[in-house]
Amino acid sequence: MTRQGLPVIGITGGIGSGKSRVAAMFRELGCVVSDADAVAKAMLDEDSVRATIAGWWGDEVFDETGHVDRAKVADRVFANPEELQRLESLLHPMVERMRNAEFDAAPEGTIALVIDAPLLLEAGLDEQCDVVVFVDTPAEVRQRRLMENRGWAAEEIGRREAQQMPLDSKRSRAHHVLKNHGGIDDLQSQVERILETIVRP
Repeated sequence: MTRQGLPVIGITGGIGSGKSRVAAMFRELGCVVSDADAVAKAMLDEDSVRATIAGWWGDEVFDETGHVDRAKVADRVFANPEELQRLESLLHPMVERMRNAEFDAAPEGTIALVIDAPLLLEAGLDEQCDVVVFVDTPAEVRQRRLMENRGWAAEEIGRREAQQMPLDSKRSRAHHVLKNHGGIDDLQSQVERILETIVRP
């Protein structure tokens, strides 16, 4: 529990499993959601971060407008675990400060706080959660979504997943499993049921 006395829910799952959609459902039901990926993306535009990255990798990871090119950064860090760790050590503390600020500013009537972070378990953020929810989605569905929505080839998906904890391990560490195998209505019903058990045990 946070100092507001609100339960903290962590969302985990495979790449392309629908974690952001689940987070949006929690938000619509009265939760404050901290989206770690969105915050990290915003942090890349901070002057101090851009200067640090330029010192590491030069101008080749910037686009023509002077912004950090996330695709070029991804190509670099997912091919080199040490570079990935260096980038995470830069961004993670900034993301955590922003998350704490978001949670501290939770409006009256908020029923729970949600951490939507791709590396929830890998970064040890589950230690800050009262409950962890795993979004379980078939591999073929996730792969199709990533190919259609992000243009990733199967090799790119495999490369990124290799940097994360195995899905079986993530599933085993979760308190609840959401089966994202059917339609939106079914997923919504599962989210509502799980939230009910968390906020009104």
